[in-house]
Amino acid sequence: MAEKIEKGNFVQVHYTGTFKDGKTFDSSKGKDPLEVLAGQGMLIKGFDDALLDMAINEEKEIDIPADEAYGQPNKELVKTIPLKDLGADLKPEIGMTIGIRAPTGQVFPATIKEINDDVVVIDANHPLAGKDLHFKLKVVTTRKPTEEDLKKFAPSSCGVDGCETCDGC
Repeated sequence: MAEKIEKGNFVQVHYTGTFKDGKTFDSSKGKDPLEVLAGQGMLIKGFDDALLDMAINEEKEIDIPADEAYGQPNKELVKTIPLKDLGADLKPEIGMTIGIRAPTGQVFPATIKEINDDVVVIDANHPLAGKDLHFKLKVVTTRKPTEEDLKKFAPSSCGVDGCETCDGC
């Protein structure tokens, strides 16, 4: 009997993500498979949950509602900012992704939605927010993670006691 994926296992999986209309938004086709520690919250919830109990070479199709994927769009993440705040070197275009620095210092991607005389409207929602997603999955391999795997996936500044990914680093 094939080994089933358990929480914390190292997994390689090929996938194709599509919208309801069948249009592909992402795929590992022609690339290396996605590598992840299953059930550790490294992926959107619906995808992460679907991996558990799959086996090597098993294929599965899943539908993930927006709330289990990237959530619903948040109106508070749509902001109007002065054009001068973008910097003199930036030539803004609708659809362009720029980095916005939060008060915490973290930089988040935002998409330029509108350009007016002296302001731009940016949207920091994930581009797939509000979208129901469909995935085709195929497990390539699964195994207990090695020390190298744990180091690869552990946050560099983790140090959290009881962390299931790195056991306190």
